[in-house]
Amino acid sequence: MKLTTVTRAFTRLALHTSVALPLVLAPAVSVTVLESAGMKVSFAQAQAQQKTRKVPAMRENVFKKLGKVQEAADAENWNEALAALREMEAGKAKYNGYETAQMYYFYGFVYYSMERYKEAITYYKKVLAQGAENLPVALEVGTLLTIAQLYFVTENYDQALNYLNKWFAAAEKDQITADSYALRAQAYYQKGDNGKALSDINTAVSMYEKEGKVPKENWFGLQRFLYYEKNDYKKVTSILEKLVKHYPKAEYYKQLAGMYGELKRDKDQLHMMEAAYIAGALQKEKELLNMAYLFMGNEMPYKGAKVIKKGLAEKKIKRTSKNLETLAQAYQMAQELQKSIPELEAAAQLSDKGDIYSRLAGIYLDLDKNQKAVEMGAKALKKGGIKRPDQLYIVLGMANANLKKYDTALKHLKEAKKYDRSKKFAEQWIAFVESEKKREEQLAI
Repeated sequence: MKLTTVTRAFTRLALHTSVALPLVLAPAVSVTVLESAGMKVSFAQAQAQQKTRKVPAMRENVFKKLGKVQEAADAENWNEALAALREMEAGKAKYNGYETAQMYYFYGFVYYSMERYKEAITYYKKVLAQGAENLPVALEVGTLLTIAQLYFVTENYDQALNYLNKWFAAAEKDQITADSYALRAQAYYQKGDNGKALSDINTAVSMYEKEGKVPKENWFGLQRFLYYEKNDYKKVTSILEKLVKHYPKAEYYKQLAGMYGELKRDKDQLHMMEAAYIAGALQKEKELLNMAYLFMGNEMPYKGAKVIKKGLAEKKIKRTSKNLETLAQAYQMAQELQKSIPELEAAAQLSDKGDIYSRLAGIYLDLDKNQKAVEMGAKALKKGGIKRPDQLYIVLGMANANLKKYDTALKHLKEAKKYDRSKKFAEQWIAFVESEKKREEQLAI
């Protein structure tokens, strides 16, 4: 069973448009939003949560220059914003460390907004390069997270983890949430460190569940995949049970049914597959036939027949000799012999061998329809390729004997006698037919 994995595309899309616009009126402007992970820390929250740190003040002339950048950014006029920043940078020798950090932060934001991620990373790093003594704690911590995010976007997972771990070390305890662990789990997964990825995603899921919240679907998805890689099918099953409950989708029904099968929980597998079928989740021929086989194997052959019959009608199951034969078998198992016969005849016509006609001959004999048995037997012999011709000859011998066609009956029974498996039975019938023939001849005198 192939399970859905966390892809790189998810990371790129999830992190898109995730850096919030800086606020020049704030003493620190690091607001990093990770929409996909649910991490959204406003400046006010960050300021309230972080330890305070005394830094140089921003002077009015620098404030006004940043205001021009802000105005251009608000209008999404990125080139104008860059021009204003370059004009500022020309006089950066006069700025203190905090003012310089603010300028570089705006540079990073503008380049991010232009999707020029490498330049954005360069400038965000310059923010940190101003030193802790010039950075409010919120600005420093937020910038670490922003850089980690941008390394995700550029698929540099080594550096993404480097900066994300720095953020974990620097952030306040109540800032590190389940979403934080989920994000780092995705990073470890991308790096191939499944052990650490599993530890973090388990922490994320556990934190949510302790709060009475339903973990996010993609968290369960990553958790399920990582346990599957460890061949821990019991864990995979328990996660899929949560997915079916909270995020019911066709693929989860089918995967859970597959896991129940791996664990030999046959009844549970049947019930889950039936739930998937009722929900319309089974659409492919193989899936529908598997559903029918499960019903047949669990002593519910008529349900199996209905699945195949419906699949044939909707052209989701191909009208092949094998599929029609399976349908007939399901009807036979359900004691619906009259319904099985037309399906078997259709299957026999499509088959390139005579075996199905041979089976039909036996069925018609049991139903005391001797002429039909003879007709089916003749068709079987004509097609050839019969696995047990001796049995067919016995059937033809018996059917012809019942029709009082004793010479023809003896002919077929003598053919059956040539096979060791049927020799004794054929001899008994030969003796009986010869006796009946003689009796009939005597009555005719």
